[in-house]
Parts: sequence; structure tokens; C-alpha cells
Amino acid sequence: MKGFTRKLKPLEVLAEEEIEAIHRGTLEVLWVTGVRMEHKRALQLLEKNGCKVDYDEMRVRFPQGLVEECLRKAPSNFHAPARDPKNSLMIGGNTLCLAVAPGQQTVDPDTWEPRPATRKENYDGVSILDALPTVHFFSPYTPYFGFEHVPPCMAMLESLAARIRNSTKFQCVGFSNDSEIFAIKMAQAVGIEILGTCAIAPPLSYYKDAVESAFRFAEAGLPLRIIGGQVMGGTAPATIAGAVVINNAEVIAGLVLAQLIKPGTRVLVKDFSASVNMRSGAPAFGGIEICMHNAASNQIFQRYGVPLDDTTAYPNAKMPDYQSSYEKAFRVLVAGLSGANTLLYHGSVHGELTHHPIQAILDDDSAGMVGRFMEGIAVDDETLAVDLIHEVGPIPGHFLDKAHTRKWWKLEQFLPKAADRLTYPEWMSTGKKTCLEYARERMDEILASHRPTPLTSNQEKEVERVLEEARKYYKEKDLITEEEMTVYRKAMQSPNYPYE
Repeated sequence: MKGFTRKLKPLEVLAEEEIEAIHRGTLEVLWVTGVRMEHKRALQLLEKNGCKVDYDEMRVRFPQGLVEECLRKAPSNFHAPARDPKNSLMIGGNTLCLAVAPGQQTVDPDTWEPRPATRKENYDGVSILDALPTVHFFSPYTPYFGFEHVPPCMAMLESLAARIRNSTKFQCVGFSNDSEIFAIKMAQAVGIEILGTCAIAPPLSYYKDAVESAFRFAEAGLPLRIIGGQVMGGTAPATIAGAVVINNAEVIAGLVLAQLIKPGTRVLVKDFSASVNMRSGAPAFGGIEICMHNAASNQIFQRYGVPLDDTTAYPNAKMPDYQSSYEKAFRVLVAGLSGANTLLYHGSVHGELTHHPIQAILDDDSAGMVGRFMEGIAVDDETLAVDLIHEVGPIPGHFLDKAHTRKWWKLEQFLPKAADRLTYPEWMSTGKKTCLEYARERMDEILASHRPTPLTSNQEKEVERVLEEARKYYKEKDLITEEEMTVYRKAMQSPNYPYE
């Protein structure tokens, strides 16, 4: 599993002078306005390397030379090894790798109303995602932000444990209340690498815990994802160009820090942007302006030679319907064509609030279509088929019974697994099923037949040991009450834990 290879020239939405103008604007923001970093060690490291630091305001101003030097030091692509080597990735270059788009809760597939996921639903969800061929890796918090009876401080770690137990694909993790300490230990215990996270607080700010996460992952020799989260018109300018400038400045500040902590640190920067719904003030996910912002960022970071993670493909729709389809399809298509290296895509039902495997199965089809488009058109003597055309000639000739057709039709066509491609009479006679019904059937088939490669008994013991260490740590910090711990431990003693 290597992701989708882009054989087409990437879509360009900016002229050369526009790219240069955005780059100059980015450098000016980094030097004149600067970035707030609430972390003394980071401030000292940045000052030592030529930055202008105001310790009272915790403001860092970055000189142009240092910025451009660190952009050169960051690898243009990097290896992302998975628990099963066949699922390992190369992130960067002309490859698009798709990941899971998480949701805080699951939804009832009959009413599409949100509710907390059970442990079984979480583990089943991971197993289904492990089986989908266009899911190349797992993002943080996936598929849900924890599950029932798990205290919030343990949700991220229990989620990571669920993914390690039920998938052999590459994993990404977030951070919260020092959770990255135990995430790194868990990865080391089973002999895998994980992609860490350092998140910006727009505009132009890094909280202490985000910077500490950057130090921990970089010093552990692990790759780091630097993620923004701007809202155009709220925490960023309303103009696309202005929003691109401030997002560039924010993520580049984190990239510079990562390269100073450990030169050559593998970095994936994320353009996580949305616009403000001016009627409600909420993020307007699914807008075409987000695609335009991402296409511009992709073009700029290709110039920098740094891998870029596109905005997560969150729809505004509340269920898998026509609106959801076009909101998500535009996102993945523009990401594929404009040069994105990664995109969180599969399973998001609404915003970052809900996720469901049925949606992920539908997304598997649309992702496969985009992957096929990115492969481009093969043009050679065999595919031109001129001799075959001579042989068949005009009517009554046809190509259906030819060896060339038998060889090439499956190579040229993409075959969706949850779409309705029946004729009208066939559709009428077989129950008039919708794509949602086909997706439900495929979900049931996967759960009945797919068995993710389990951990060894020693690896399972090590995962549980790290989880227990984390539980005690948070109990001592009063982040888990006695009552929560009692309910939590009782749930973990269930015969189905870990769910198999």
C-alpha cells in the first residue's frame, strides 16, 4: 500500500509572481509580527539560533535566513513504517495518502443522530477501516474521540491502543495532558513508529503543551505533523490570499522549531482551514473556498519541498446525502490534482463531530475514483489500439469479444463496491437498493470476514502495561476521580476487552 501516485502535472492556481508575493508576505509576518510561543525552552533555543525573542510577551520574530535554511533542512519526503511492512508509506513527492477523518461521536445509521460510541463500535470501526484499500493510514482520535466509560484524559490513549490492536496501518496521534509520553512508549513497546502532532492556536500562537509535544516527538526521532486550524474571517483574514499567508507563517514557525530541536526531523505541515459561516459564526466546512486555499498551499509547499497535509474533508451535511457527496468529493479531487501529500477523508459525517463506517465505505469508492484519475491515461502502441481498430473496422464490427478488451477493461475502469450500476429493470427487480444499503451490506461482510493481524501476546501485555501506567499517572494528577476509575476499570474487565 503506497497511496496514490500522481502522474499528472499538479493543478496550479497561482502565477509565479503570486507565489512570490505570498512568500514575501509570510516572511514579513514572521519577522515583523512574530509568533507567540508559551514555552521557555523553545524561546531560548530560538533566541540562540538568531531569532528576536521578547520573553515578557513570549513573542518570537524569525529572520528570513533562518526560515529558509530550516525549510531546506526539512525532508521533502519521508518513510512512514507501518506495523505490517506492506502498509508502510512514503509521504511526500507525487503521492497522495488518505487517512481517516475522525468524529467525536458515532451516529445512529437509521436516524443519523449523534451519540457516544461503544467500545465494540470503536473496535469494529477500526477493523472496517483496516479493511478498506483506500485508507492508507490512521489520523489521531480515530475513528472516535474515545468511547463509553473512558475518562477524557485516557480517550486518546485508548483510541491509539484500539488502532494498534486492530490495524497494521501507519498511525498518527495527538496530544493532551502529556498523553504523547505514553503514546510514544506504546509505539516503542510494539516496535512501530507513529506520527506526532504539534497544533497551533490561531492566530499565530503556540500553547505550552503543543510545543512540549514537538520536543518529545522530535527528540524521540519520530515524524511530526504541524497543524493549524484557522477559520477565514475569524482567526485568519477573510481573503484566501491573506489566510494562506498567516497559515504559512504559523506552520513554518513550528517547522523551524522542529529543525532546531533536531535537524532533519520529518515534518508534515497541515493546511487545516475553514471559513466562517457569517450567519452562525460556526466553521463552514465543505466550502469551495477551502479547496482554493488548499490548492494554493499545495502549490507553495511544493515549491518549498515540504510535504503538506490538506484540510480534513469534513462536510457540513449531517448524513450521507447529495450535499455530503459533493462537499467531500470536491475536497478529495482538488487535493489529488493540486499536489496534496495527505488528506483526512474517510468516515466523517459532519464536521469533526460525527463519523460512521457506512460513510467511510462510501468514501472508499470516491477515493478510488480520484486515485484512478490521478494515474492518468496510458498512451503507447498497445493502448492506442490502432491495429485493433483496423481489424474491427466499421459496423458490424465490435470490441467486446477481443483479448485486448478482456485485458484492459479492468485496468482502465474503476469498479466501485457500494454504487448502483444496475440497469433500471435490474434495479427494480432486486429491491431498488440505494448506495447506503450496499454500503451497509459491505460493512456487514467486512465484519464477518476481515480479521486484522493481532498483536503478539507480549506486545498486548506491553500495550496494557503502558495504559495502566497512564491510568495511574492521571489518577495521581486528579484527572480521573475515584468514581470514574471504578466505572472505567469495571468496563475494562469485561470479557470482550480488548474486543476481538
